[in-house]
Amino acid sequence: MNPILEHIHSIRIVIDFGLVVLIWMVQLIVYPGYSFYSDENLLKWHKYYTPRITVVVAPMMFVQMGIAIYLLLFEYSIPNLTYSLLVLSTWVGTFSYFVPLHQKIEANQEIKPSAKKLTSGNWIRTFQWTLTFVFGLYLLYS
Repeated sequence: MNPILEHIHSIRIVIDFGLVVLIWMVQLIVYPGYSFYSDENLLKWHKYYTPRITVVVAPMMFVQMGIAIYLLLFEYSIPNLTYSLLVLSTWVGTFSYFVPLHQKIEANQEIKPSAKKLTSGNWIRTFQWTLTFVFGLYLLYS
């Protein structure tokens, strides 16, 4: 493996690991914690929490997508295509389902139902990022 590709795979595995740790923390701690807040306090907490978690998550997601695109363009293979599709699936789910739920909470609409949907629906994203990480380990060691 060439040194640039080795470096890219090292960055990829660090980013994938960061996202998998983060999503499990969100799934097991943050989203279930929403149930302990009144609507008013959840709205306050959400306005505080969302921009701060975005500063952590967004750069990692962009780096992950950038690496997936790089691998498709310069190291095309079926395993790299599979990895890219896994990454793309997290983007589609995030922006089509989870961002609108956060926007509802932010707009003070359907706060508790949206919070419950975040918690239950996030298992899919938790699985996606976990699978992406595990598949990335496979790519690294195959």
